Order: sequence, then C-alpha cells, then structure tokens
Amino acid sequence: MIGDNIGLIIAFVVCLLLSAFFSSTETAFSSANRIRLKSMSEDGSKRADKALKVMDDYDALLSSILIGNNIVNIAMASIATVICVSKWGDIGATISTVFTTVVVLIFAEITPKSLAKEVPEKFSMAVAPVMRVFVTILKPINFIFTGWKNLIKKLFRLESDATITEGEFLTMVEEAENEGGIDEADGELIRSVIEFNDVDAGEILTPRVDVVAIPKDESIEDIRNVFIENEYSRLPVYDEDIDDIIGFIHRHDFNTFVYTMGQTVADIMKPVMYVPPTMKISKILQDMQKKHIHMVVVSDEFGGTEGILTMEDILEELVGEIYDEHDEGEEITEFEKVGFNEYKIKCTADLEDMFEFFKLREDLDEEFESNTVSGWVLEQLDKMPKVGDSFTYENLFVVVTNSDERRVLEIMVRVLETEEEEKSE
Repeated sequence: MIGDNIGLIIAFVVCLLLSAFFSSTETAFSSANRIRLKSMSEDGSKRADKALKVMDDYDALLSSILIGNNIVNIAMASIATVICVSKWGDIGATISTVFTTVVVLIFAEITPKSLAKEVPEKFSMAVAPVMRVFVTILKPINFIFTGWKNLIKKLFRLESDATITEGEFLTMVEEAENEGGIDEADGELIRSVIEFNDVDAGEILTPRVDVVAIPKDESIEDIRNVFIENEYSRLPVYDEDIDDIIGFIHRHDFNTFVYTMGQTVADIMKPVMYVPPTMKISKILQDMQKKHIHMVVVSDEFGGTEGILTMEDILEELVGEIYDEHDEGEEITEFEKVGFNEYKIKCTADLEDMFEFFKLREDLDEEFESNTVSGWVLEQLDKMPKVGDSFTYENLFVVVTNSDERRVLEIMVRVLETEEEEKSE
C-alpha cells in the first residue's frame, strides 16, 4: 500500500517543506530590523541590499508568501486525504484532518517561525534571492490583490499611520538598552537629544537672585575681585540696575586689555541677546551660534531680568554636568543621603528630577507652576519659608534647613513608610 502511494508521500513532504519555508520567511521579513539591514548594506553587504529591495514592496512580498503558503497547505491536505481514504476508507478523511493539522502546526508553523524569529536578518538575507523570483512570477496576481486592497481602503476610509511618535522612539531606545544594543550612557544621550526641543529657557536659567553682575562704571579693582571671588569666565554688565543688562565681559579680555593695557570695560564688552522664558533652548542655541555669543538674558513679562542663560547651561541639557578645572575635587550633588530614608536636597534642583528620584507622580505640569524645588516649597508652605518650617507631601516629610530672606536654599526630606510597608513588617 505504501509503495502505491510513495509518489503522494513525497509530494506531501515537499509541500510540508514549502509550507515551513513560507511561514519562516513571513516571520523573518516581518521581524527583521530594517535599520540593521540598511547599516549592513551601507557596509557593503550585497545580501542585505537584496533583502531591503524585497522589503521595499512588502505588500507584494506578503501576498506572494500567503498565496504560496495557501497553495501548498491545500495541496498537502488534499494529498493526505487521498492517502488516508485509500487506506482506511471513509474514516480516513477524519484521520487525514487530525494528522495534517498536527503536522502543519508543529513542522510548518510553530517550529520554522520560532527559528526564523531568532535570526530574522540572517534568514531574510538568505531567502531574499528566492523571494525576488517568486514575487516576480506572481506579479500579475499581486496586481489584482493590490487593486482589491486599495478598493477596501477607500471603502472603509483607512489611512496608514506609519510615523513613529516621540514616545514610541523613546520606548525603542529603552528596549535597545535592555537588550544590550546600546549602553546606558548612549541611551541617556539619545533621550536628552529627543527631549532637547521641549525644554524652555525658563526651566534651566540661572535665576536673577543668583546672577553675579557688575555696573558699567565699576572700578577695575572691584571687577578683578569679583572675577577672583566667583571664578566665573564671564560677567554681565548692567547700566542702572540688573534689570538693564547691556552686555558682558570675558575674564581673559579683562585681564589682557583692561587690567594690563588700561582699556575701558566698554571697549571689551560683548553684546547680549534678550529672550523670553518660553523660548526653546534649541532655538536659542542656534541664535547664539549665529551671533557668536555665549550668554543671553532671559527677560520677564515686565521687561526685567528673570535670569541669564549660558551656552554651557544649554549644552549640559545634552551631555550632563560640565565641570571645569575649578570644579575638580568638589562633589557637587543635589540629592545627598544623610541617614536611613533621609536626604539633604539643594533647592536649586529641578523639581522633575526630585519627583523622579523619589518615584512620585508625574503630573508636574498640571499641578505645579514651579520648575525648581525652591519654588515647590514656596507653593506648599504658601509663605516665605523659615528654617524649621515643615510640611508633608504624599510620603515625604519636608523640613526647611537653610533659607534667606528671599528663597529656600536647602531642605531635609524623610521618606515616610506607607501602610503596606508597615503591615509587611
């Protein structure tokens, strides 16, 4: 009996292998990383280039795979039915259905797709030449299916949404970090670049109360002492008061041309640019590069000085803190652990950073107007804070430990145990 059906058995095995081929090919091309293939193609890989060309018309590729897969699966079921009926009679049809279903699931679906999913790029490059031929052969049929698909899209008014949102891209970066494709430092830099366009000048400026500036008629010795005491490379210069900043001077120019050669401050003063606090720092950076300036004045709604912003401040949003030679040996930290669940926090710290540090809620934009911890404390106390003032926010107990007449300088935060934590103990 087997000898009589040997041809059908061989045909069944061939169809099974073809079904496994089409199933694995579909998974490989749908899972392949197009960016990785493009990188390999640019490095000279001809196989990667062929795989990309096949993927360029993914609709035709998918239609060809589905046509081929359905043809061989139907043929396989028909062959199995003929063999089983010839051997077992009417019950052979049932036996054929059960046998074919199990064999197709294991050897033509689950196994080949699982293997292709492990190495999608390699598999895609390996089968790309065969699929190019197959797609070409089925081009007339694919043309009919493409027209049908376009008709369906018009009937149901379907629109493709192939764009990648910022949130999706950040998720891709996080996944690449978790899988080891990029390290943590690279991931952080990519996130900083993506979020760079969303940062306003008002979020990172040096506030007015921290600005060290000099009047235009300040004596040379006093200016020299200011440079020495503060170790800044540049100083803003104002006319009558700090709300009227007219320029800035550089330490090197002052020492070379004013202190040594006797020129005036006006001779070396560079112009400044005024910007609103809502202006994006990406745009400010472009303007600073065009005008060759390193400092801008952030003005408030009344035309006064809200603060200043330097090119270093902007670049730090991309690469993190930049320390010069004067910062060596200094441990500059805004969040310092001083005891069990107790932290000392500098109030110049970004409020979003503090919320992230303590894993609190993320609705900062909706709930608070302040960008810094200092402003947040003022909002919570609703008065000018004094040392010893305290309040509780969610699971944080906050105590003011240092302040002056105008703002909070430092707070102590104790993380309170939640009810769940107390019960677990």
